[in-house]
Amino acid sequence: MTRILIFGGHGKVALLLEPLLVAQGHTVTAVIRNPAHEADVAATGAQPLVADVEALDLDQLTNLIAGNDVVVWSAGAGGGDPSRTYAVDRDAAIRTMDAAAAADVLRYVMVSWLGSRADHGVAADSSFFAYADAKWAADAHLAASPLDWTILAPGTLTLDPPTGRIALDPQDGGAVPRADVAAAIVATVGDDSTIGRTIRFGGGDEVIGHAIAR
Repeated sequence: MTRILIFGGHGKVALLLEPLLVAQGHTVTAVIRNPAHEADVAATGAQPLVADVEALDLDQLTNLIAGNDVVVWSAGAGGGDPSRTYAVDRDAAIRTMDAAAAADVLRYVMVSWLGSRADHGVAADSSFFAYADAKWAADAHLAASPLDWTILAPGTLTLDPPTGRIALDPQDGGAVPRADVAAAIVATVGDDSTIGRTIRFGGGDEVIGHAIAR
């Protein structure tokens, strides 16, 4: 039985992910900021844990992560205020990586985005720049860490029904249902061949588990 801690536990992907993990017999704890979301999380079979990841320091995060086997980062500021985007998508994410290492919880799965690269190409005056810059900084920190990391980088997220299939390295926007992203996270958690890899994907024709297996 694997103990999985999800940051961003009330996000659209996370709420689809949690019941999939629970159905596999994992013990799932979902970190949420708003106590009003506890019932939604509990309905998935996951255990809600109210904590503001933006406010927790390294020691507090280390205590929170300790005792788990896998960390999944699916949190985000949701755009808007650039300062909060950096505070959550970059700074808080990096603190959880450092905390996971300190707690000796080595398996870490980051949900990023298709364009996350040093040369992401987003103009500095774009409203999307803070997100692109913050996500790349977090991804780069993770890739340089001692953790057993995987970065999942899906394209444009949709609310379409799941297909169970994806395509790697799409050349377009890589539109993909959130439900298929959730399934890709499940497959990643169960496949150690994904460790140390950035997996960029969108909707496609290859069965998810086959697509991400090395």
